[in-house]
Amino acid sequence: MGCFTFVKLMMVVFNLLILLAGLTLLAMGIWVSVDGSSFLRLLGPFSSQGMQFVNVGFFCIAIGAVLLLLGLLGCCGASKQSKCLLLTFFSVILIIFIAEVAAGVVALAYSSFAEGILRAWAVPALQEDYGSDPVVTKIWNTTMTELKCCGFTNYTDFVGSEFEKENRGNLPPPCCWTNSAPCSVDEAERSGVQGCFKHILENLKENSNIVGGIAAGIGVLEIADMVVSMYLYCHLDTFS
Repeated sequence: MGCFTFVKLMMVVFNLLILLAGLTLLAMGIWVSVDGSSFLRLLGPFSSQGMQFVNVGFFCIAIGAVLLLLGLLGCCGASKQSKCLLLTFFSVILIIFIAEVAAGVVALAYSSFAEGILRAWAVPALQEDYGSDPVVTKIWNTTMTELKCCGFTNYTDFVGSEFEKENRGNLPPPCCWTNSAPCSVDEAERSGVQGCFKHILENLKENSNIVGGIAAGIGVLEIADMVVSMYLYCHLDTFS
């Protein structure tokens, strides 16, 4: 077996695994979105853990769709020896890689800038949509309960909000250490519950080695994908 054939076979097998992973995540995301209660029953004791603070269904559908697209592009490009598909596959991986590097640079070198961008999105949502929008309310309630935090910065994100006005000056229960209603502004100030953004940053710092290792592993896989796809692209004319 020649080098070209071996690389082609490995790329097909690897992208088949990516395709299967995408299909699995897509199916799981649809299941969670359609019948979330049975999915949580399957998880048993793990159903109350931190994975609930995001919308698991939509997240799995999005990631599964991306993996499915990449797997199809990689498999078809390698098996059909299509330069167009291989180049598209390389371009998509390159765009994802550049976006990840850019996000990492912004997060590391401009953390205050990144915090400002996130605050510009999160605080208005807490001020205007929390309590009235069921999706926003559920995400923030679960986040604050699981992470034992309050708001984006702290309890002040809820001061003057629609939720406070509708609840006679009271804030969400997680903003007070007692974690029970009513939670007044004075009680929230005495409790000093940390904001969710600071809590997440502290967790990331504590687990920086794990986060860095995962990021490095993903980066290596993406670089390997780009190298293999470009190798096949450049040698198609020679071995076809």
